[in-house]
Amino acid sequence: MWGCLIAVLGAHALPGGNIFSLIILYIVAVLAGEAIQLVNLPALLGSLLVGIFFRSIPGLNIIGKNIDYQWSAVLRSIALVIILIRAGLGLDPVALKKLSLTVLRLAFSPCIVETAAAAVASYFLLDLPWSWGFMLGFILSAVSPAVVVPSMLKLSDEGYGVEKGIPTLVIAAASIDDVLAISGFSVMMGLAFAKGSTGWTIAKGPIEIFVGIAYGIILGVMCWYLPYREKKNRAFFKVVMLFALGSLSLFGSEKVAFESAGAIGVLALAFVAALGWRKPSSEDPEVDEHYKRLWGIIMPLMFSLIGSEIDVAAIESDTIGWGLITLLICLTLRVLTSFLVVMGSNFNIKERLFIAIAWLPKATVQAAIGSKALDYVRLVNGSPIDITRGEQVVTIAVMVILVTAPLGAALIKVTGPRLLEKKLSVHQAPNDPEATV
Repeated sequence: MWGCLIAVLGAHALPGGNIFSLIILYIVAVLAGEAIQLVNLPALLGSLLVGIFFRSIPGLNIIGKNIDYQWSAVLRSIALVIILIRAGLGLDPVALKKLSLTVLRLAFSPCIVETAAAAVASYFLLDLPWSWGFMLGFILSAVSPAVVVPSMLKLSDEGYGVEKGIPTLVIAAASIDDVLAISGFSVMMGLAFAKGSTGWTIAKGPIEIFVGIAYGIILGVMCWYLPYREKKNRAFFKVVMLFALGSLSLFGSEKVAFESAGAIGVLALAFVAALGWRKPSSEDPEVDEHYKRLWGIIMPLMFSLIGSEIDVAAIESDTIGWGLITLLICLTLRVLTSFLVVMGSNFNIKERLFIAIAWLPKATVQAAIGSKALDYVRLVNGSPIDITRGEQVVTIAVMVILVTAPLGAALIKVTGPRLLEKKLSVHQAPNDPEATV
């Protein structure tokens, strides 16, 4: 049996092969994530560093270099499908109707300002075209639920900011912020690599958005009736069905050159399906739990794979230097914008400052879509200059994770008790919104 298996997998399964390297990378990434949590740092940071080490350290780099980039791209796309499904399932229409103007401002304004700042800075400092600059901007602008949510829930459990609903505000706005960033990136990527006349290039963006939404609505409504109510293990079949249809949307859109439609289709699919599944007769809370577990399984692999794209010795010093300046500009404007957009609410200066700090960490979305442009350029055998641009984008995406994930987690932990008022008795913490993204 083992002989047949090795014959099928070929050299991939042997020591030094692709599958062998992926297994080693995953195991070490999981262990590193567990270890780094002992010093109160996010597990994703350990997985990311493992990927960088396995690509950059002589001797160990045989693991990183033997990972097939097409396998890596597919695995990270699968992780993106899971992220998008969780995002769609977590968008509660009732809550969205009740969202105050403050939440909408906090979700949209910092994201748009940081995206524009990144596009301008990268155009002048890194010589990236405007289309690549806006792609980079949307990558950088998404906050990380993997860092923000656990930190905010911990403060909420301790009673900090609960009286004014600050944890709920930050978590709800983070969900919308990530959806906006992923959708914006998908549209910009579609425009950047569009082929054909100028008129078609301009029209393609709105068409792809419409196709993605239509796909999500049609198949989402179909999910209301499947699987039928009497089906055993109905929640499991819902998970499988959503994942299959979401994967079809993401991978199928790439095959028909409608890249932007894919991510939007997955989001719309999960959101519309959840509308029908929230009815008492169709409700299955286990669906969210299953996807939460799936995310826990694939998260170490996704972060280690994005890290394995970085060969420290091959990075140009200009990319690091100008990239750090770009990040400094973007993060400064983001914090200032976050502080300003909550003016006029019932928050004092300290609470507004904390909200701005809590809006700092980035990780999840950056790891999921940071190398999508590079993957596409490699797939179509793009020009060397586009490959270089893709590598620059990946490098800066990894840099922003390394800088903001530990810094943001530490700042939230330290400043929360100092800047937020504590409620003496807390009977109920907010629902776990980590399932949103």
